[in-house]
Amino acid sequence: MTNSEPWVLVARLVRPQGRTGELLAEILTDFPERFTERRNLVLLHPEGKTPSRPVTLDDYWLHKGRVVLKFSGIDSITDAEALRGLDVAIPREQRAPLEDDAVYIDDLIGCHIIDVSGPDAHDIGPIVNVDRDITSTPLLVVHAPTEHDPTEKDELLIPFAKAWLRHVDIENKRIEMLLPEGLLTINAPLSVEAKQQEQED
Repeated sequence: MTNSEPWVLVARLVRPQGRTGELLAEILTDFPERFTERRNLVLLHPEGKTPSRPVTLDDYWLHKGRVVLKFSGIDSITDAEALRGLDVAIPREQRAPLEDDAVYIDDLIGCHIIDVSGPDAHDIGPIVNVDRDITSTPLLVVHAPTEHDPTEKDELLIPFAKAWLRHVDIENKRIEMLLPEGLLTINAPLSVEAKQQEQED
């Protein structure tokens, strides 16, 4: 979801939780406590296959790093099962205000990582996702052109570490980072030759 779209994702419904329509959801917001203030939400199909669906949040509680949501009118396992996999969103203008040096995770999608550690700035590639489950520091999932074929893409994981940030320009989709030497090499998938060598060893 890009910052040109009207919605901001706050959760993704995983599966029913309980017998009276509750749903377990992944948290996609840095402000889960604001579910207390949110009554009117919208359900979206991640691929846009169904129209947006307004829902009313009756209750919520945090559960083992996720959140359980109870919507009005969703009162059975069958009702909840029908919502499995949908995204929970709010209008973009209702996002919580941020401090001056903070950014929304969803705004990072589509931005290009520019490595400014060398004599010339180098465009690593666009951010296609942000993984917040593996480590406490969000990992930027970047699709970078392969060394041998620019039409092919390698998937790189770059920690969104504040110490490496030099400039964030969300409007122009540009994030300048001073990446440590060797990070991209360690991070990169094995080449065909390296995979063959690994098998021989």
